Amino acid sequence: MANTGEQPQFMTSHANTCDSNGPGAPLIDEIDVDQIVIDEKTSWKNLFAYMGPGFLVSIAYIDPGNFETDLQSGAQYKYELLWIILVASCAALVIQSLAAKLGVVTGKHLAEHCREEYHKVTNFILWMLAELAVIACDIPEVIGTAFALNMLFKIPLWIGVLITGLSTLMLLLLQQYGIRKLEFLISGLVFLMALCFFVELGYAKPDASEVLRGLFVPSLRGSGATGLAISLLGAMVMPHNLFLHSALVLSRKVPRSVHGIKEAISFYTIESAFALTIAFLINLSIISVSGSVCGAADISPADRENCADLDLNKASFLLKNVLGNWSSKLYAIALLASGQSSTITGTYAGQYVMQGFLNLRMKPWRRNLLTRTLAILPSLVVAIIGGSAAAGKLIIIASMILSFELPFALVPLLKFTSSSTKMGQYKNSYIIAALTWIIGSFIMLINTYFLTSSFTKLLLNAPLNKVSQVFCGIFGFLGMLIYVLSVLYLSFRKNRKSTQPLLEDAELAEVNGGNNLYHLQREDISNMQLPKGGNERDDLD
Repeated sequence: MANTGEQPQFMTSHANTCDSNGPGAPLIDEIDVDQIVIDEKTSWKNLFAYMGPGFLVSIAYIDPGNFETDLQSGAQYKYELLWIILVASCAALVIQSLAAKLGVVTGKHLAEHCREEYHKVTNFILWMLAELAVIACDIPEVIGTAFALNMLFKIPLWIGVLITGLSTLMLLLLQQYGIRKLEFLISGLVFLMALCFFVELGYAKPDASEVLRGLFVPSLRGSGATGLAISLLGAMVMPHNLFLHSALVLSRKVPRSVHGIKEAISFYTIESAFALTIAFLINLSIISVSGSVCGAADISPADRENCADLDLNKASFLLKNVLGNWSSKLYAIALLASGQSSTITGTYAGQYVMQGFLNLRMKPWRRNLLTRTLAILPSLVVAIIGGSAAAGKLIIIASMILSFELPFALVPLLKFTSSSTKMGQYKNSYIIAALTWIIGSFIMLINTYFLTSSFTKLLLNAPLNKVSQVFCGIFGFLGMLIYVLSVLYLSFRKNRKSTQPLLEDAELAEVNGGNNLYHLQREDISNMQLPKGGNERDDLD
């Protein structure tokens, strides 16, 4: 696209997709897709054109999985684990910025780079792990929605889990009015819940010195605290978000000049920082309220019992000072909104993962139904057998799974963004590279420690004879060894595929009269929205 004359700061154009089966077909067929074009002219007004991807990614940082781990960490350890939220938020900002930079500079998202770089077997394993991460992310959404339905309509938990399978159809119905309007509506409800926690924070009056000590003085007392810390990390820094963010930034038409790329990287970083700061404050307030209420000396016996086994289904009592008898209803509505908004994130991430690793295309409703079905099965079994308490523990387990899988998305991202053969002059500086590798190493070390200590404790306390314990120990530690060696393989393997940054082509610029060229944004990325009409066609039959 040539830049002729005076151009507005940003504008939208419309593209029509006619052929759904051709080689260049988008992931999702779309009619009248909004396309944002960024002006080459330097202006802070361009920031508004870049707004969007970071906020969509930040939804995953305030999903039901985050609420569950926040509530339990506050109830059990008061403010001692706040430093995990601070570290995880800072790490998330750095990591998400790298994911956005990878997409902007190369024009390809993380999953596509993995497909080009790694052997077929390695690529397939990474794809399976990424799919498992999407499913693990969907489990808290299923359980959170079931809890919300239980609070609103007194529906048994296991029936609520089944009903969540129909939430996909409801989501499709609402998306006919435009996905941006839907996201604004759901985000508004989620932030309404956050506002309630902020107000409750004023009533709870947590000790400021204790809160600051929890934020800046690291402390892990016992394996239980370590397990919750890993859950907090898994709930904050999610592997599927790296695939998602690197793809969402491709929905903009960014000027393919050195200045245009640098501006895009800077504005995406600013946008991500703002969105993740809001998410951090929400998580901080939930932990502080939970810790203050459950740690109070004059807590009532009923509230003390709730705090002893706090989960999403019981947390509405934390808001009673603000909302009174309406606390459970409004909390349930916000929890329902949180689960459904996270469904959007998981669906999009699943689409990009499948397209990137396997070059397969699937409609969002099919993709959503597939992952939701796989997430419903363990949630349903746990809800029937163990009830709400066991379902809450399943959310913690799902968050821990996300934390263990993070290196298999994080290490490739760090390798790619630190490579001059892929990023050119935009590769990570030595400071950023060192910082990100320290973050990744810290996460891997704490995961390995917890896995080793928990497995050893389980093995020693299991009612097995010595021979069985020996064989179980051999297989268990062999699995941990494979985990560590796999991460080391990804870390030390040299990049072999060269992908230079997509800069302005001199010959094409000359053909276009010397005007600036724009990178024609990926239509398979910008077309991820559902049709606003009824002319829907199948991509996979």
